[in-house]
Amino acid sequence: MAGQADLVFIDGLRPGVVERLGVGPDACIGVNPSLVYGRVTGWGQEGPLALAAGHDINYIGLAGALAHMGRAGGKPTPALNIVADFGGGGMLLVSGVLAALLHAVNTGEGQVVDAAMIDGAALQMTMIHDLQSRGLWSDERGTNLLDTGAPFYDTYETADGRFIAVGALEPQFFAELVDRLGWSTEVVASQMDPSTWPELRDRFTATFKPRTQAEWVDLLEGTDACVTPVLTMAEAAEHPHNRTRSTIVRQDGLRMPAPAPWFGPPPGGPRAISVPRP
Repeated sequence: MAGQADLVFIDGLRPGVVERLGVGPDACIGVNPSLVYGRVTGWGQEGPLALAAGHDINYIGLAGALAHMGRAGGKPTPALNIVADFGGGGMLLVSGVLAALLHAVNTGEGQVVDAAMIDGAALQMTMIHDLQSRGLWSDERGTNLLDTGAPFYDTYETADGRFIAVGALEPQFFAELVDRLGWSTEVVASQMDPSTWPELRDRFTATFKPRTQAEWVDLLEGTDACVTPVLTMAEAAEHPHNRTRSTIVRQDGLRMPAPAPWFGPPPGGPRAISVPRP
């Protein structure tokens, strides 16, 4: 009935398995019409590959995402197993289930939420599809603005063998980086000219190499130059910003990310979060 949040059944099995067990969505929603039934698979419930095995690397490969990950002249390089498994699968299922629960509360009507990792991986490429449709993105890997083609969106080695991440995309941020590096402001005007990128990359490489990561952090972190250290998981847990926010915590002796997102306070009320942070 409207106003009631109903239970959620999560099906992570291959298509047809829960149906054979008698607990498929039709059977369950037949008993409880307001039930939200969530199911997440790699290939989805329909299609030629629906019953095939697969993993994140397969889903992003077929979704048109993997081809665009990697350095120029190199082979496609998957970004761990984050894009399809967690972004395209888990996160897509969560957002779908939440929307379906809201619908069920308001109308009393249940929903079947079918989250396929390949669909979610493709969905995350929406902006890149748009850029390419406007002639702003090349199929050639590692030559574009956000795939390490642009030298102001890349990583650079420091004197101690560590790395820093540079993300000075917008002109004002790039100008601040140039200023803090002590370069002539003339380079700012040609920032978006790809013909200047090889020379600019060499200049960044030569500039960042003589100092340690810590020295560059002291100079640039926290400024609008958009430069941060590249940290390991253990190092990230100890960074002051993450420690202040309890972004990474210890629970039962294990290091793990804390629940997210945070929820802000209602007018006049105390701040709250969805799950108590350790």
